[in-house]
Amino acid sequence: MRSVVFCFFVFCFFFFILLFFFFFLMIRRPPRSTLFPYTTALPIWHLVDPSPWPFLASLGAFTMTSGGVLYMHNYLNGGNVLICGVITTIFVMYTWWRDIIREATFEDQHTLSVQRGLRLGMILFIVSEIMFFFAFFWAFFHSSLSPVFNIGGAWPPKSITIIPTTGIPLTNTFFLLSSGATVTWAHHSIIVRAKKQAIISLILTIILAILFTFLQGVEYIDAPFTITDSVYGSCFYMTTGFHGFHVFIGTCFLFISFLRIVYNHFTNTHHFGFESAAWYWHFVDVVWLFLFLVVYWWGDRKSNV
Repeated sequence: MRSVVFCFFVFCFFFFILLFFFFFLMIRRPPRSTLFPYTTALPIWHLVDPSPWPFLASLGAFTMTSGGVLYMHNYLNGGNVLICGVITTIFVMYTWWRDIIREATFEDQHTLSVQRGLRLGMILFIVSEIMFFFAFFWAFFHSSLSPVFNIGGAWPPKSITIIPTTGIPLTNTFFLLSSGATVTWAHHSIIVRAKKQAIISLILTIILAILFTFLQGVEYIDAPFTITDSVYGSCFYMTTGFHGFHVFIGTCFLFISFLRIVYNHFTNTHHFGFESAAWYWHFVDVVWLFLFLVVYWWGDRKSNV
């Protein structure tokens, strides 16, 4: 237990150092323009126009959550409420993001100061996602380092047949790390104005992401245990399942960026929409590395001890 607490404090120390470093980069003042610095057609900050989408997004999320609870408890028409909430949420996602793309691409509202704020917001969002997955890793270590008598005092529990590390997990690791390389290739292609290379590399990234998701589904179908099989099944499916959901969201993120590259929405200096997608995808890569080493490889080694 002491080693876990020590690792936690070491993680927090480096985490706050990294956060301070990124925050320092984000708050640096942009260079002042030497050409008419006091006469500009646009304000520094973007004053957002009144929009109905925040209210509708809240309504859709509330309806989707309520419908999901009603459906899981077998209430009448709970599934219909869930479907209405999902449709509303998807509609608001499309219209709201459409307006943001218009503001950034056609209205030129995303100045350097606005882009800096967006970057800081994306960094804080990824930090919150790190904390989200840290909770699952903490639950896994809490259960595995000192197994309770309810599961036989062993980890994995004696009744669990674990998934071999050298099968689908290792293949998915190769696919996801390769996708991290291809998305970096796409980023550099945008910077050097190589549109064809950016399109090719982003197509490869999306293909690798789809292969990863497909193999993850095959692994779930063939898994010898379920989410109800002790705390091991709960930790395994919660961690890998939420990671798979993040892979799906990242794939949608990259696909939208692909369409925007095709329609010439990005320049070599104004492409934060793609940059945030690349940051998110690298975050997914790093989480999978920890997940593979801890849940699959380390768990496999403990089962052979």
